Amino acid sequence: MKQVQNDIWETETESPCPGLTTHAYLLTRPDGNVLFYNTGHRHEIEQMAALGGVVFQFLSHRDELGDTINLLHERFGTRLGGHVREQAELARVRAPDILFDGREMHLGNIEAIPTPGHTAGSTCFLVHAPRGRRYLFTGDTLYRGEDGTWKPGLLPFSDRDALVESLETLRTLEPDVVFSSAFAGETGFQEIRGRWSDHVAKALAALPPGSAR
Repeated sequence: MKQVQNDIWETETESPCPGLTTHAYLLTRPDGNVLFYNTGHRHEIEQMAALGGVVFQFLSHRDELGDTINLLHERFGTRLGGHVREQAELARVRAPDILFDGREMHLGNIEAIPTPGHTAGSTCFLVHAPRGRRYLFTGDTLYRGEDGTWKPGLLPFSDRDALVESLETLRTLEPDVVFSSAFAGETGFQEIRGRWSDHVAKALAALPPGSAR
């Protein structure tokens, strides 16, 4: 793991399939650390222990499932959060302790924002960090492309129309740093310069017309 913000640590890169790379991110907090997404690197669990463990793990969607979810729970008693629309899929690995539904605040400063489209239960998280910083975790709803632009997570199984609505929602936010789960290129996060809405507008323009179904 490596530190990428004062209070955020990035897990080692994983390549679950050709052309796809992922990270998870540990947000360190005085009242309990939060892991966004998931890592398959078991050795990093002990590194997380040295940073205070993992009290909560928030998944952005079902593709982040893996057996380390149970290992984290066994090691730290980690409470798992995921969207209610994917409750059945999540429960095949471990039943979630927290179910996201509407746009709602958790743990005092983490806003769960349902963003269906990539999958039915895709969820983004906006963290209102100390010192006024805002971190946006987009999962695969938006991912950082090889050229540094943000791209929509539209796959053959995705719902294009729902994704458009979700991107319009993300367009209204004003994050300082954005972290995707999957990414291409060298890094999955970016300090935002200029208007975030312009980045999202480019992602919307990249969507093909019509429905992806």
